[in-house]
Formats: sequence, structure tokens, C-alpha cells
Amino acid sequence: MSPGINILYGDNAQGKTNILEALYLCATTKSHRGSKDREMIRFGTDEAHIRMIYSKKQVDHKIDMHLRAGRAKAAAIDQVPIRRAGEIMGQVHMICFSPEDLAMIKNGPAMRRRFLDMELCQLSNVYLHDLSDYNKTVNQRNNLLRQISFNPSLADTLDIWDAQLIHYGQRVIRARAEFIDKLSRWVTPLHGRLSGGNEKMALLYKPDTAAEEFEQNLAAARDNDLRLKTTSRGPHRDDFIFQINGIDVRRFGSQGQQRTAALSLKLSEIELVRETIDDDPVLLLDDVFSELDASRQKYLIDCIRDVQTVVTCTGMDEFIDNRLRIDCIYNVAAGSITKREELHE
Repeated sequence: MSPGINILYGDNAQGKTNILEALYLCATTKSHRGSKDREMIRFGTDEAHIRMIYSKKQVDHKIDMHLRAGRAKAAAIDQVPIRRAGEIMGQVHMICFSPEDLAMIKNGPAMRRRFLDMELCQLSNVYLHDLSDYNKTVNQRNNLLRQISFNPSLADTLDIWDAQLIHYGQRVIRARAEFIDKLSRWVTPLHGRLSGGNEKMALLYKPDTAAEEFEQNLAAARDNDLRLKTTSRGPHRDDFIFQINGIDVRRFGSQGQQRTAALSLKLSEIELVRETIDDDPVLLLDDVFSELDASRQKYLIDCIRDVQTVVTCTGMDEFIDNRLRIDCIYNVAAGSITKREELHE
């Protein structure tokens, strides 16, 4: 694909989103849609192979991904097998913007936590390991809580898991707080320009517990956790909110404000990645232009002119009307891709 703007167009259900999903999977080991491995394998087959070739410091590299039904995925960089996802994270930094992201504000906190974690894991291997260890500890603690209901003598071992939960949880909380603070510094001016200077937007981190209070809150919740057989406190219950002019957009914002806030968030993500890694990310836009009005389309186009972008759409009118410099156009039909033509301003 071109280092500029690449358009994948075609009718619905032809495989356009699958291409973006494959790219994102190679960069992060995860689906941007949250699909399970088995759901990304073609019906009637038991495995799938994906290869992505990318250039880094003018040297070409390959990432191979092997999905197998009922087994863990396997991956390799330049034909060298990797053991941990952290070895792939950060090789190619990808930001995906889909219609689901426009609903991020309205949906529950799980989607917003997933956004935080996917971005932070690409930016920091330390965070990736801390989050992985935290999630493993939560699962092990929950399993222990269930076992204690049958064998109360096991309660003596709960302190061991609590200590690990507090250690990794505090690191996750502090990393998220720092990330939201940095992202909000970009969101405020970007949203101001997008709203014509009429709105001031901010992101506010809402941790389930402050890092310095985690130990105390976890101890206070122990009896409740034993009764419910699950861990009720910690960053696995975090959230963050969008405010415009001091008002919670999720509760009181219009649909237009919610869409503008989501767009501002994604554009801020691009700037934060540039600031952090001193390089441009690759932007994947999955049929979002059809969800935006003309002014938001134009603003998004102005912001991506110098970013390698892969765009899916069903038609070309919005790009031609906005005089976007298009470097490559591909038609997608029945899972096959055909390069069409090159258009420029």
C-alpha cells in the first residue's frame, strides 16, 4: 500500500473491514472489533495465515500471524517466532477509528477501558506486562474466592494474592492517569478548533480507587468479595468521562456533541503517539465518513493528509468532493482486492 491515503471501496459484506482487522491484528495481536481468534478464521476452515510487510527505518520487515481453531495463535517477526505479544506491540503503531468508536461515549466503561489498554500497550511494554500480570492476578484471586467457599482454610492464602494485586494495580492506575492527562492536553485545543471555539472539552479519569488507597479499599471489601466470590475493587472497574464546558457528555450531550467528542479523541490519539514515539502512526478508518456530517468529514480529512491511512467506504463521492489527495484506490469484492487507479489533487 501507499505511504499516503489508501481507499478500499466496495459494497457491504465484501471483506473491507476484514482487511483492516488483519492489519490491526498483525500490529497488536488483537482484533479492533474484539473478535475472538476463531471468529477471524474463514467458515469451513480450521486455520488462517496473515502476513504484513512493513518498513522501519527504510528496512522491510515481516510479521506473520497464524490462527488455529482451538489453539493459541502463533506469530513471528522476520520468520523468528515470538513468545509474548509485547514483542509485536510497537513494531507498527496503528490507530483504528470505526463506527463503534463513535458510540464509545454512550456505551459502558468496558469499551473505554479497552481503548485505554490498547493504546497504552502499544506505547509501553512496561504497561503491557503490568496489565497482563494484574489481569492474571484478578483471575487467580477470583478462583481462590470461589474455592474458599468450599474450603475456608484457604482464606489464609488470600493475602498473597492481595499483595500482588495491589502492586500491579497501582502501576496500572498511575499509568492510566498519566495517559489521560496527556491525552486531555491534546483533546482540548483540537476539540476547540473542531467546534469553532464554542466548546472546551476535557477528559477526566475516574479510577475505581486511587492508587494510594487501593490497599485500604481492597481490605475493606474483602468480606463482600468472599460473599460474592469476585474481586469488587481495582482498575478492572475503572472508567473515564468526556466533559464539554464542564458537562458530562455521556449523560447530557447531544448526539452531535458525542460524535464530535469521539472524533476529537481519535485525532488527539494521533498527536499523542507522534509526541511519544517521534513517528507517525498508521491510521485505519473503517467506514466512518458515512457517519460524519460534512464539516466533521472535512476536519478529519485536513488532519490525515500527512498520515498513512487506510480507509474503507462504499463510495468515492465524499473524498472527491473534499479534494483529498488519494494515492491508491482498491476495489474489494467477494474477498478479493483489485487496484484501480491513482487520483491526486
